[in-house]
Amino acid sequence: MSDRNTTSPQTASTAASGAQKPLLEIKDLQVGFQTTGGIVPAVRGVDLTLMPGQTLAIVGESGSGKSTTAHAIINLLPGPGRITGGSIVFDGQELSSFSEKQMEEVRGSQIGFVPQDPMSNLNPVWSIGFQVEETIRANGVATGRKEVRAHAIQVLKEAGLADADKRLKQFPHQFSGGMRQRVLIGIGLSARPKLLIADEPTSALDVTVQRRILDHLDIGTAVLFITHDLGLAAERAEQLVVMYKGKIVEAGPSKEILQNPVHPYTQRLVAAAPSLASRRIQSATLASPTHHLSDLDYAPTKVTEGLDLIAAAEERIEHQPKVKRPDAIVVKDLTKVYKIRGQGKGAAGSLTAADNVNFSVEKGTTTALVGESGSGKSTVAKMILRLEDPTSGSIMIDGQDVAPLKGKPLLDLRRRMQPVFQDPYGSLDPLRNIGNTIAEPLSTHKVGDRASRKARVLELLDQVALPQALITRYPNELSGGQRQRVAIARALALKPDIVVLDEAVSALDVLVQAQILKLLADLQAELELTYLFITHDLAVVRVIADNVCVMQNGKIVEAATTDDVFDNPQEQYTKELLNAIPGAGITLGV
Repeated sequence: MSDRNTTSPQTASTAASGAQKPLLEIKDLQVGFQTTGGIVPAVRGVDLTLMPGQTLAIVGESGSGKSTTAHAIINLLPGPGRITGGSIVFDGQELSSFSEKQMEEVRGSQIGFVPQDPMSNLNPVWSIGFQVEETIRANGVATGRKEVRAHAIQVLKEAGLADADKRLKQFPHQFSGGMRQRVLIGIGLSARPKLLIADEPTSALDVTVQRRILDHLDIGTAVLFITHDLGLAAERAEQLVVMYKGKIVEAGPSKEILQNPVHPYTQRLVAAAPSLASRRIQSATLASPTHHLSDLDYAPTKVTEGLDLIAAAEERIEHQPKVKRPDAIVVKDLTKVYKIRGQGKGAAGSLTAADNVNFSVEKGTTTALVGESGSGKSTVAKMILRLEDPTSGSIMIDGQDVAPLKGKPLLDLRRRMQPVFQDPYGSLDPLRNIGNTIAEPLSTHKVGDRASRKARVLELLDQVALPQALITRYPNELSGGQRQRVAIARALALKPDIVVLDEAVSALDVLVQAQILKLLADLQAELELTYLFITHDLAVVRVIADNVCVMQNGKIVEAATTDDVFDNPQEQYTKELLNAIPGAGITLGV
């Protein structure tokens, strides 16, 4: 057992640093949010030390204060947020006393920032090229028009956007979530800052692009990572800080903490993390989804409770005979071609996002679509949901061709088939409170009266581990993970037959992610739900999916059962995806 301090730890500097001064030193940081009832503390006495060139990761569940700590460093706290105590010293300067004008000179040029949300942090009415070039000019990196354009193309290519020169005139809505995230990373690194604060910088990225980008970040820039991916933290960060309810509960070398966690909360985080060794969850008798994880007793005997239940479920399932079920979804020769703007005046080209895609999903099972960002996964999902019209091919839902449906038949189809989108920010109406957001499908489809709808909303909040007090809150008052749980609750409101989940758990910390995956498995067993699960997280696929379709450049290159794909991949591309999973070779402790 390690003798690390788990009550008020400070992050140790590297042994090689010698007399080197810290680049960032935070002491007793306290952040609160002003409410009508007074100031609500969000960060309570955080201490951090980050040396030049070092990488430090902050992990913890949604709402633990990770992002708030990061935003406080560069004074980007939301309106009611304020630093109420403590010190933030960056490169010898006390940032907490800086004026707004002084902070503007530091942001971007000295401290780069990659926000957690790739959807709402790009202006939808400006082209990608304009937004990157604007940042380069503002930070004084380049001045001449050609020089600025060349630098913009360079940073986007470094961030993994290989055809950046062809895409500068495109707009954010023409990019996938992962491609938008790469644009934000390019913007964050454009001025070659001394410190890069990266708030979930790769949560929207597939593992192969994630690896390329993280390799690029390893250029001597100090990096402060906020992440819920423990494998990523173990592989990429020398130091790790674990936060819980606004405090640091454990800190030290990353691998040491994850292989030998001391604090019960850290132990639970590690136990909940999915891995390639995980097996499929299918039992409806798993741990109850109605408990709030934050309120659970962190006694050591409870750390592996969920894992024991999963193992018992697997043993029962293994002996059940497999019966062929009718197909809930049949996709045949599905193709989608987009027209895109060319470089010359009036020039245009085409992009084939989905190319003769064929697969089927049996009723009551889960099929996962995996592949790199831009491989066509989300495009296929949008066509199945009838949010995009296919260029050619057919989509059969329970034997019915959905292409010609309009009006009431289409509305009826959407009652039976609900989406959960990958963006927990853009998919929630900022002017609608959480209660009305979750109740919206019930109101649209005229299900129940006002009292029964409210009861259903409260039930759903319990199911996705959100306190009922949030029913009157608005999306801007919630963390990214909490917003995604609201989106999942809304999708489940009508108890649909089919749920299309587009990166539905990518924004969630591992504790809530584990609970949501168990919830989805329970609902599937109880209601015979059919899931189409789009994700780049292959460890999650291992836990949730029965079958896997691997997509590359708009085509399905490999399709088989989950066990076959993971244990015996046939395609080189599939092998590359599996090999690129961060932390795959690191054994986590419990």
